[in-house]
Amino acid sequence: MASTVLDAGVAEAAGRVSDLFSRLHGTLAAWRDAILADPVAASSSAVLDERVAALVLPPLREPDPLLIGAGFIAAPELTGGDELHFSWWLGPLEDNPVFGATTAPSRLDLASRSYAGYLRDFGSLEWYSIPRSTHRTHITGPYIDHLCACDYIVTVTSPVESGEQMLGVVGVDVYVKRLERELLPSLLATGRRLALVNASGRVMVSTDPAVRVGSVVAVPGDAVACPGTPFHLVPTAPGGERTGRAG
Repeated sequence: MASTVLDAGVAEAAGRVSDLFSRLHGTLAAWRDAILADPVAASSSAVLDERVAALVLPPLREPDPLLIGAGFIAAPELTGGDELHFSWWLGPLEDNPVFGATTAPSRLDLASRSYAGYLRDFGSLEWYSIPRSTHRTHITGPYIDHLCACDYIVTVTSPVESGEQMLGVVGVDVYVKRLERELLPSLLATGRRLALVNASGRVMVSTDPAVRVGSVVAVPGDAVACPGTPFHLVPTAPGGERTGRAG
């Protein structure tokens, strides 16, 4: 009976992960449809920026926002091949050694990022290349974002396509530590030591103090899938029991 209760708790925790990312997928689908509803917005940089700002700034201005970044990145085919066009806004940033802290959303200024040259080939980066090739929403991470947040984040991107033409991707960034606040209560309620990992076994959230975010663990056959995501819940101790206080 106890095992059944624990299994039900793990399944509930996996469902909580699925629900959160389903909401993000729904947000991106609505933004994608709004961009595609106005062909002029997709072909004019100024109009496009205005349209994207109207979509992404409200959630970035929410009290305690889930998102730390959001916007649209134009495909090379849309801009002519060489010009980078990032209609991307950052939420209020916590203090960090590179950019300091901000109290309101701001637009990403690539010109101020002297190390952003790698973006010239952004078409090969996972958050762009996989949505382009699969025509589906994709979750990248967790990884350390050196461009904007200077912290562990997860990026969710969705392709914006008009017929067979790739216009770009809409996307959101979420701090991993923000996801921890959303997901840890349900993981801790299972009474087990668990890690939420991506398809490569990289840890995003953990109730085990010995298993840190960003580390890599094996994904065993009994890992519990989080439907609609590439994530699994993996037991990190024999039997998955948790002793003491996770931190």
